[in-house]
Amino acid sequence: MAAHNRRMSGKKGAQVGSGGQRRRGLEGKGPTPPAEMRKGHAKQRAAAAKARRVQGRPQQRRGGGRSTSELVVGRNPVVEALREGVPASTLYVQQFIDNDERVREALQLAAERGGINLMEAPRPELDRMTNGLNHQGLVLQVPPYEYAHPEDLAEAAYDEGEDPLIVALDGVTDPRNLGAVVRSVSAFGGHGVLVPERRAAGMTAGAWKTSAGAAARTPVARATNLTRALEAYKKAGIVVVGLAADGESEIGELQALEGPVVIVVGSEGKGLSRLVGETCDFRVRIPMPGGAESLNAGVAAGIVLYEAARRRG
Repeated sequence: MAAHNRRMSGKKGAQVGSGGQRRRGLEGKGPTPPAEMRKGHAKQRAAAAKARRVQGRPQQRRGGGRSTSELVVGRNPVVEALREGVPASTLYVQQFIDNDERVREALQLAAERGGINLMEAPRPELDRMTNGLNHQGLVLQVPPYEYAHPEDLAEAAYDEGEDPLIVALDGVTDPRNLGAVVRSVSAFGGHGVLVPERRAAGMTAGAWKTSAGAAARTPVARATNLTRALEAYKKAGIVVVGLAADGESEIGELQALEGPVVIVVGSEGKGLSRLVGETCDFRVRIPMPGGAESLNAGVAAGIVLYEAARRRG
């Protein structure tokens, strides 16, 4: 009963202390953090979302960037691309396709090369992938091309103890011309091809096919601004030579081909653009006794590269 009375009495007995928590609770908590750091605040959520976007971006590369992936569509184009060694990541085959000779050859070539994924897909899926093109049940995916940086072409030459021999293309929009130039550069001991990023042919499946395998050995660099890239070459001691129908001298008279040189080839018909032409150290012409007005980029580059190789040899 005594114990009960003590519990019920109003007498204040010993109590567990607060340990100073009440006193600390009365103290200031310092300055209010900025909105971006306050959990749940709209600005904090926006800052976190921005950080996630930045983190998801690929790191910038020193190289000239990558092209987009490409699809080769149709039985004959797919077989030809595989025969010519065009890089490929996936071969899509329509389900329940008629297994004719071209389909069998495509499957055999893909298997022999290795590294190409074989995917079976329903026709509606292939129709969607190709935007309704007549794919005939075969679609080949070509991976993005890894372009070199313009400086890499010259550095590779110097690493080999050689003077750079580079071809730059100004306004050439046909991938087959680009492939032909790559093939000529490889054949005559050149060190690479430079193309502008915009309004120019890139390393598509068509360019790969025309290069006849040379694209695997000869780098192609891409410049955001061709004129600035040529000016950078000039500062590095490389002579820039432009081919023009109204050039001041003929190609056979040019001693610069014996040293470090960039040969600039314009488009058939239009030739060199004004700014590029003004950037060149020399503007030379190819003599044509037959009276032709112009040559396509592949032929013109091949002639000058031959002359350069002859002099250097």
